[in-house]
Amino acid sequence: MRPLRALTLLVALSSIAAPLRAQTDATCMPASERADRKVGCFVIAQYDMGRLLIRPPLYWHLDVYTDRRAADRAHQRDNRSTVVETMGKIWLFTIAPFDWKTPDGEHWGSVGPLPVSAEVSDYRAVYVEGALEPFLNTTPHRHDGAEAWFTLEGSICAETPEGKQEQAVGEPGGVVVPGGVPMVLSGTGVGPHRALGVILQSATKPMSTPASDWTPKNSCRG
Repeated sequence: MRPLRALTLLVALSSIAAPLRAQTDATCMPASERADRKVGCFVIAQYDMGRLLIRPPLYWHLDVYTDRRAADRAHQRDNRSTVVETMGKIWLFTIAPFDWKTPDGEHWGSVGPLPVSAEVSDYRAVYVEGALEPFLNTTPHRHDGAEAWFTLEGSICAETPEGKQEQAVGEPGGVVVPGGVPMVLSGTGVGPHRALGVILQSATKPMSTPASDWTPKNSCRG
């Protein structure tokens, strides 16, 4: 390859990689600042929950409503719930024990159990929307509290030092990574990946920090 052509190609690849890094560096921007970004993590709601009971184990429940007023009424019945409109649907997100049910929503899934600590008195649920292209992954990072994901399109893989977790659209359950554990999230499969997530941790802690002390094995590509 001629030197000039090689330099041109390098510049072109750098211009592509820069925005991808900016959108997959494990930080989440407010959804209002998303603009035309197709890839990344976007905060769609936050809800302060205070102290949480550690028994029975808690799960993240996802229910869909066709009417916003009905969803708001469900939220008023249970102060552990949050109403969010995203991805063309009206969602009721609830942090509650496994046997919790809403009487009038369409249940899509329950993800958990979510590890929580009795020592944390100011839990905040940060709900996010994530989008990744196949085998485009986040940088290594960790959260102070648990992070959970529920796949709506494509498939997701989370690698940690303990191995990997995967979920494809339509499969039960989800992906849960405990607080403090380093991780990398990857979109897998043949198409784009979209998912909803929650980060459940102290409101005073940074939502995400780099995990420079761990090197992933890229096991999600295996």
